[in-house]
Amino acid sequence: MAIYEEAGASVTEAQIAVHWREEDYLYPSPRFIGQANAPDPAVRERFSEEHFPECFREYADLLDWDTYWHTTLDTSNPPFWDWFVGGRLNACYNCVDRHLATRANQAAFIWVPEPEADPAQSITYRELYRRVNELAALLRDFAGVQAGDRVTLHLPMVPELPIAMLACARLGAVHSEVFAGFSGTACGGRMADSGSRVLVTMDGYYRDGKALDHKAKADEAVAVAKDQGTEVEKVLVFRRHAGQYMSKAPMAEGRDYFVDDVIAGYRGKLVEPVSMPAEAPLFLMYTSGTTGKPKGAQHSTGGYLAYVAGTSKFYLDIHPEDTYWCFADIGWITGHSYIVYGPLALGTTSVMYEGAPAYPDPGRPWRIAERLGVNIFHTAPTTIRMLRKAGPDEPAKYGYHFKLMVTVGEPIEPEVWRWYHGTVGKREAVVVDTWWMTETGGFMGATLPALEPMKPGSCGPGVLGIYPAIYDEEGKPVEAGSGRAGNICIRNPWPGQLQTIWGQPERFVQTYYAKYCHDTQSKDWHDWPFLCGDGAMQAIDGYYRILGRIDDVINVAGHRLGTKELESAVLTVPEVAEAAAVPVVDETRGRVVEMYVSLKPGYSPSQEIEDKAKAAIEREIGKVARPRNVWVVPDMPKTRSGKIMRRVIAGISNFTDVGDITTLANPEVVEAIRRQVYAEKSARGEAPRPLTEQELEEIKAFGRTE
Repeated sequence: MAIYEEAGASVTEAQIAVHWREEDYLYPSPRFIGQANAPDPAVRERFSEEHFPECFREYADLLDWDTYWHTTLDTSNPPFWDWFVGGRLNACYNCVDRHLATRANQAAFIWVPEPEADPAQSITYRELYRRVNELAALLRDFAGVQAGDRVTLHLPMVPELPIAMLACARLGAVHSEVFAGFSGTACGGRMADSGSRVLVTMDGYYRDGKALDHKAKADEAVAVAKDQGTEVEKVLVFRRHAGQYMSKAPMAEGRDYFVDDVIAGYRGKLVEPVSMPAEAPLFLMYTSGTTGKPKGAQHSTGGYLAYVAGTSKFYLDIHPEDTYWCFADIGWITGHSYIVYGPLALGTTSVMYEGAPAYPDPGRPWRIAERLGVNIFHTAPTTIRMLRKAGPDEPAKYGYHFKLMVTVGEPIEPEVWRWYHGTVGKREAVVVDTWWMTETGGFMGATLPALEPMKPGSCGPGVLGIYPAIYDEEGKPVEAGSGRAGNICIRNPWPGQLQTIWGQPERFVQTYYAKYCHDTQSKDWHDWPFLCGDGAMQAIDGYYRILGRIDDVINVAGHRLGTKELESAVLTVPEVAEAAAVPVVDETRGRVVEMYVSLKPGYSPSQEIEDKAKAAIEREIGKVARPRNVWVVPDMPKTRSGKIMRRVIAGISNFTDVGDITTLANPEVVEAIRRQVYAEKSARGEAPRPLTEQELEEIKAFGRTE
């Protein structure tokens, strides 16, 4: 544990002050409050710790149960908590069948293809019921899938993806969707880990104006799975265009089958939904970092479905008559929870979009919203920053009106928040800034949109029934309003959390509980705080500010500086569109900061902009955080989902290996940045030195999200 001298006193890393000023409150409109699902302050009392765990009955009662549970929370085998024990239900029935009586002809999904000339497709609940049943029959009778089997899905943002998820759920099979942007190797490794013998994929799809060959990844995936001990028996291939094959990859006889050919034999078939125990697994969602085996986060049927239904109702404020658009990918947990299971459990209409956010231009999202009458919009800060950079004035050109907007996936800088609220939301929409992660299944921190004011830079308090705490490295609480940062934990179990890491229960305990559990024999849930892996601080009003992953914190001369606070400061510079902070090994100060920035359209790199960025950090944070260098680059290296890969630019800044860049959306930019940085560092006399093994591991790990 690092100890530093500051102002004559010894302090730990977790006690170093965080330099990010508090913002003013903004309040929801009376019009929003009047229609909200949670306008009554008594809801907080109902979910207080005094009423835990029975408070979560309110979420579970949003579902239809085949058999009611006898135990709300079983804590007999900590930390492997079981929710709604004795209860039985089917997730597909709750998302599809039960809505047929009242909204069979209402759209469940409106799918928007990327090519703008192609019409949107509306899939009613009746049509969804038919297509899910037919695919479930095919999976059961042709592919031999039974309850408990794992089925791997490697599908892009097309209707066939949620249909396949629901078909698996109908059978009681465990689906494992692999993000379409991942390689065949990544898919194969996940198939092997889960023991999946069926792969559902697609021939191709559209992204950024290009027709991508997706089936080509299937052969690689099957080969990798075989090398790791899993024989894939069937590869089921959807065709993006009926009767046309987009891929150049051959179909393997006896293994690969076109779904549209095989499913002809299952037209009109109905499959009785399999009644599953509440604690039975519903899906696996693999989450990985730069090192180590990916972790298969296993989520339950009853607890997870109840949690995403309840949080969708109270925090997304979803009503059945709403048109809701989560501008994310179902390949990530956000899409599972808040495109598929949560919204469908509430019987609403959910928009899906196939392609890139700004294709063919940055007005595309707002045209879609206007045309479809979207009134709830949900996306990530990465997408918001991208749209702000590419088309800052575009939202004003379109006549959509959002009642609520959500931000998800990472902390959002106050400057970006204000553009989202003022320009995208037209100062009409409530903004719900959510904090959570794959492992939690649903929201952990957010404001109740009708009851709690918004505050840029802060996600808000713990959500209903969630009791967070911030601890220092020694396990001592960090008090609200102290101005100190620490590690945020959740003190209590909750229904949406992962049950375990698939096949690795010891890793589950070690990763999430070992740090702060001081009595491993205790069966009292109070003794098992869940380590989220994020740094955070809490204001005196109880609102939490998330500072990013614990390994996204840069310690400069003993000062704990969150990457988000550094980047937020730089984003106050008018010319700057995106910013990323990385650590550089320094002989004297341990670590120093380097900033990478990209500019808004119409601006060119200049010394003046670099100086403005440095001045902004000094102004917002202090001289301790002044970056050694500011690099104005043409673009940031990003994943297909738009996440800036800080580990790549950290490698460049430290003259070390940048790691695998094959999954980047723009790998060519890495070499351009490297040439620029190396040339300028050489001209400034900043010669590289060999890093120690510990330093090398730190730089490789920086920016890792596991």
